[in-house]
Parts: sequence; C-alpha cells; structure tokens
Amino acid sequence: MQILTPHVYWAQRHGEIYLRVELSDTKNLEINLQDNTIQFKAQGHGAKGDNEYKFSLEFFETIRPEIEHKSTHHQVDIKIKKQEERWWDRLTLQEKKPLFLAPDFNRWLDESDAEMELQAKEEEQIKKINVESRIQKDPHLSLKKGYLFMYNLVQFLGFSWIFVLMTVRLFILGQDSFYDTFHIAADVMYFCQMMAVLEVINPLLGLVKTGFFPAMIQVAGRNVILFVVFGCLDEMQTKSVVFFVFYLWSTIEVFRYPFYMLACIGMEWKLLTWLRYSLWILLYPLGVVAEAVAVIQSLSIFDATQLFSLPLPALLGHYLSFSYTLQLYLILLFLGLFINFQYLYKQRRRHYQFRKGKVH
Repeated sequence: MQILTPHVYWAQRHGEIYLRVELSDTKNLEINLQDNTIQFKAQGHGAKGDNEYKFSLEFFETIRPEIEHKSTHHQVDIKIKKQEERWWDRLTLQEKKPLFLAPDFNRWLDESDAEMELQAKEEEQIKKINVESRIQKDPHLSLKKGYLFMYNLVQFLGFSWIFVLMTVRLFILGQDSFYDTFHIAADVMYFCQMMAVLEVINPLLGLVKTGFFPAMIQVAGRNVILFVVFGCLDEMQTKSVVFFVFYLWSTIEVFRYPFYMLACIGMEWKLLTWLRYSLWILLYPLGVVAEAVAVIQSLSIFDATQLFSLPLPALLGHYLSFSYTLQLYLILLFLGLFINFQYLYKQRRRHYQFRKGKVH
C-alpha cells in the first residue's frame, strides 16, 4: 500500500525548528518525538485528497523531547526546540532532502538574518528590564516589613510565655492550675490583646492584605471576653473557663505569629505552614465554645450586680440588664465563627493552590 506524505515546509532559528504541514481539516492527529525523530500521522485533505498522511524525519542534530503544535483549517504548525542553540547546516540527518520537504520562505532567514533577529530580541529584553528597573519601588517597603516582623515577634513572645507558663503549671499542679490562671497570666494577655488592635488597623493602612472585617470580628470578640467578662467580674476570674479560653487562644497564636514572621522575610517552614493552616480547624471552634461558656456563666452575675445596666423609668422597670446585650453577643459570636471559618478556610485553600501553581 502506498504511503501518502503531505507537503512539509521548514525554517529554523538558532533555538527552534518550524514545520508547516499542508494538510487541512485534520483528524486523528498523532505527533511523536522519539530517538531524535519526528513521526507524524493524521487524516486530512492534502495533495492526494482526503486520506491518511504520514511522514517521519530524523533531525540533523539533537532536539529536546518537547513539542508544540497548532492545527488550523488549512495547516498544522509545529515548533520543536533544539538541544543547543546553534545554526544547522540542514534539517535532516540524511544529506538527500526528502521530496515532500521544502523551505518555508514565509519564515525563512539565513544565519546572519537570524542573528540580527536574535540580537533585536535581546535588545528589546534589555530595554524592558531597564524600564522595569526605573519603576519606583515602595521606598518604605523595608520599614513596613520591619514593623510587621517586630509586631509578630512581640506577639509570638507574649503568647508563648502564656502557653509555656500554663503548660508547666498544668503538669505540676494539675486541675488546681485552672482556678488562678487569670491572676498569673492576665497582665500579659491584656498587653497582647491591646496590641492585637493593630491587626484591625494594618489592613486599613494597606500594610497587609488580610481582610478588615475578619480581623475586627476576632479582635473585638476576644477583647469583650477579656476586658468585660473576665476583667470586670471578680467572680469570673477564679473560674476554670478562664484557663481553657487563655490556653486555646495562646495555642493558636504560637503557630500563627511565627508563620507571619517568616513571611515578612520571604521564608517558609512547611511544618509550621501546615500547623498554621490545620490546627485552627479544631482549635478555633473550641475557642469560640469556651468563650460562649464564659459568657453564659457571667449572665447571672451581671443580673445580680447590675453592672453596666441601664436605668429605666419606673413604669418600664428598674433597669435593663447588661446580660441582654451579652445574649445578643452570643448570637454574634457564632455568626462571627461562621464568617471567620469561611474566610480562614478560603485562605488555607488559596495558599496551597498558590504553592501548586494553580493561582497567579
């Protein structure tokens, strides 16, 4: 059976080989590179009408095992990269040119023309680099990174001190360590949570790309628990729930802040990244549950002491208890859990997609 070959036109550059196969309406296209040889087979309309056409070419020098091709209505364009960027004396290893092969004069350049084209491309690339280098970079970038690094370092040290102190006391004293947690750790926790207000300000100033509302929900929620529920009620300061709230907060932060520290200097520790994006899935909801327990335990105390209650006219009653505000806060607490959990989950997924090259 006669093997039908299409008309093939070729041209070269220092780094590439171009083939143009005159075959229209191609189907069942197969192009393979093996042992420095290209093998082509396709069904299409060529010089002998609608038939199956095939050809193979063994190249003059070594090529890379990668190929680019594009089929149009009239032809198939193929680009193959040379192993070394140099000018070939001919296309095929055999000196005698196949009858179906001819120069592609639309792309054809001799060696000197190709060198001029390559030089022009290099000059264009140099111009592009020079233009990009003249674009003014943020003159305060180093200062911003330094500030963010120091902020995260201070927060890491503060929460680490709380975490280590509570862990050591738990091993030594057992359950007895639950009831005086506030008195031994509150000062440092006050400092860390006041510093955390900067996490709400930083997105507004454009220093970080994290969302403003998720940061505000978390910081405001924690400060209500710390400064209002624990800080204003002596009866709450000796309850075991303080231990669980403080311990869950500090456990989350001893992994979150060093992750951000390394990000400021362009470094990543894979284990730390995994812990930062995985532990919160368990710890964050547990922290919210512990905060809710603290609020519920404080309701009767606010009713009894009338602290922060609003006086009302005699016809309406004596006062409006602050506990009603906290009951509304409980609803907002779990709504904030839902919003923050979605945000953190999207952050986690986006981070790992970026590392796999799926997000640009």
